Amino acid sequence: MSKFQAPKGVSEYFSPRSAHFEFVRSTLIETARGAGYELMELPVFEDTELFTRGVGESTDVVRKEMYTFEDRGGRSITLRPEGTAGVVRAVIEHNLDRGQLPVKVFYSGAFFRAERPQAGRYRQFYQVGIEAIGISDPLIDAEVIAIADRGLKELGLKNYRLEITSLGDSKTRTAYLKELRAFISGISLDEETKARADINPLRLFDDKREEIKKALEKAPVLMDFLTLESSTDFEAVKSLLTSLGIKFVVNNRMVRGLDYYTGTAFEFVHDGLGAQSGIGGGGRYDGLMAELGGSELSGIGYGLGVDRILLACEAEGLAIPEDLGLDLFIVPLGTSQDALLLAEELRSRGLAVDMAFGDRALKGGMKAADKSGARYSIVLGADEVASKNVALKNMKSGESVSVTLGSLANELISRTVNLGEHS
Repeated sequence: MSKFQAPKGVSEYFSPRSAHFEFVRSTLIETARGAGYELMELPVFEDTELFTRGVGESTDVVRKEMYTFEDRGGRSITLRPEGTAGVVRAVIEHNLDRGQLPVKVFYSGAFFRAERPQAGRYRQFYQVGIEAIGISDPLIDAEVIAIADRGLKELGLKNYRLEITSLGDSKTRTAYLKELRAFISGISLDEETKARADINPLRLFDDKREEIKKALEKAPVLMDFLTLESSTDFEAVKSLLTSLGIKFVVNNRMVRGLDYYTGTAFEFVHDGLGAQSGIGGGGRYDGLMAELGGSELSGIGYGLGVDRILLACEAEGLAIPEDLGLDLFIVPLGTSQDALLLAEELRSRGLAVDMAFGDRALKGGMKAADKSGARYSIVLGADEVASKNVALKNMKSGESVSVTLGSLANELISRTVNLGEHS
């Protein structure tokens, strides 16, 4: 055994499970792309202040979970713990908000939090997220939630629920926080928790300790303080979700783990995952652009956890494709060079092709073809090279047809197009 191992709390994926992971990630990306969201590729590390200001100093993410270090130039750098702050920074820096609004982007990749590793909770984890920046409208809120919901449904997931709430506007927060601080002053807290509550009392609702949960049972509820405008917007979002056929429950105790959230907030929960039941969520962030030095523009987005959604698929026993999408597997018999030349020719036509290496015998080569998951296979020996004819075998049915090498590409393309498997 190698003395080197992956760092604790890192999720790694390799075949065949990596194919499941990629299927989940690509499905979530395609649902975003299908709604007009375009790729934004973000830095893996940013200026630490971006997250302390954007995410919030009172959050567990900033206080306990960030991977922060000093680079060679003496700058404080942090591995990204979430995606929204980076997206907003990029929108401001590159003046994307001066074009057509809303700015609609998606991102995917690894994120980092120094959490205590357990099932479904990793120090390096993967997300697919979207952000719609520039327009405050219940229609956008409903669209963002619907895209996430569609992605989960496309995967075949059924045993999840959507929880939604409204965190109100600035007037709502001002009125509510006054009452909440008064309530908190009457309960007993340790010094660290009290200091945290002084910065942002909402963070107490994130506390998982039973004594804190019990102490907050009779705390005032934020939704009771919604302004008319916030209440009207939230009712519109609920009505739109209902008209879209998206089921939800209102959770008036939900407090998202990041300070920038305002207005509509939501979370997708899957009870088949145990303690780490949240598989994704998001919400509106009306003040974040201005906080980071940009204009007063609203935004809304989500982050979906690819690792946890894969676990949810496995918990439901969903059949996830394992094959690599190969169109053809070539088994060379003493003709490896000819096989490689043929494979490259077919690949240049847009076909996915692999071959057996290492001068395997016919039996070993066909085992490799079976394991590859390819739709078709051919054996390429000296006779086939000389006659320029091969037997094209359908790996599912076992049937074979004779095809000339010159027509092999067109034959494969016509077969996969007819099956809707190749574009």
